[in-house]
Amino acid sequence: MNTSEAKGILEAALLTAQAPLSVAELQRLFEDRIGADTIRALLDELRADWIGRTVELVALSSGWRFLSRPEFGAYLARLNPDRTPRYSRAVLETLAIIAYRQPVSRGDIEEIRGVAVSPQIVRTLEERGWIDTVGHRDAPGRPALFGTTRAFLDDLGLVSLEQLPPLENIEKVMDLADAA
Repeated sequence: MNTSEAKGILEAALLTAQAPLSVAELQRLFEDRIGADTIRALLDELRADWIGRTVELVALSSGWRFLSRPEFGAYLARLNPDRTPRYSRAVLETLAIIAYRQPVSRGDIEEIRGVAVSPQIVRTLEERGWIDTVGHRDAPGRPALFGTTRAFLDDLGLVSLEQLPPLENIEKVMDLADAA
């Protein structure tokens, strides 16, 4: 199989996939006859091929996928009347604490926020798939420890937590959200 054909197969798989595809999943397309390094090189070529187009190939935490460029988001949202839920300041603060300080317990979150954390807040974040229980603290009552998920990173278009903006910027964003 030549490089052009392999790249075409990768492109077709990524364009039709319902979710991001990992390099290991993409290798299965070729019955593991093409190595991971070759797949990565072909993905980099594909990414370069799509530069300047309306969609782009991006690497996310759980794999590779084609996404529309951000400037087209407002137009594409008109096709899907379901609005993304708006989250309260308490939900966003809780998510930020978990993202930046994980793993954290409910008690840790309450100590940082200075108020009790409603079970509904945690349930909302779990139902969205953004947080999960990652363990239990070795303390009385064995409180659950929360951490973010790959879905959280994927939804934010991130490969890793290191790509989160600096904490100083979060307060500015929260203030803007309150003003809106």
